[in-house]
Amino acid sequence: MKEGLIEQLKTQEKFFLNTINCLTEKDSDFKPNEEMYTVAQHVGHTSETVAWFLEGAFGDKGFDMSFDGYEERMKKYTSLTEGINQLKQNVERGIELINKVSESELTAPITAQIMTGAPKMAVVGAIVDHTAHHRGALAVYARLLGKKPQMPYGQM
Repeated sequence: MKEGLIEQLKTQEKFFLNTINCLTEKDSDFKPNEEMYTVAQHVGHTSETVAWFLEGAFGDKGFDMSFDGYEERMKKYTSLTEGINQLKQNVERGIELINKVSESELTAPITAQIMTGAPKMAVVGAIVDHTAHHRGALAVYARLLGKKPQMPYGQM
């Protein structure tokens, strides 16, 4: 069970990185219009959400639902490279967490206000889904920049 969850985290990370490898640090501040995230903000948000799901299911505090000021906080993400490094760290922390907890902990129900009643391990699927959503948005950004993202499922 643990091996499958860990492989899902590793695979979604690889798919994400494959898609955005055509983007460079110079693309960090690109956004199609003022109301949208920049490239760096997409990656930063994706990274934060990996940690948010894991903390929500396995942490003591549950899901932090205080989103006041979230858009302002996203402005701190200005570097694609830093966002990628943070994403890699959060995925690695997720792998370490899954390795550390028992299988009964993985199958215990989530008691927080999000995904209530689902087994805690279900957040891995939510992480994969959310990451895919932002991977797709970043593929569109790349094309708007005149770049061609590689197929995410290619090189493993």
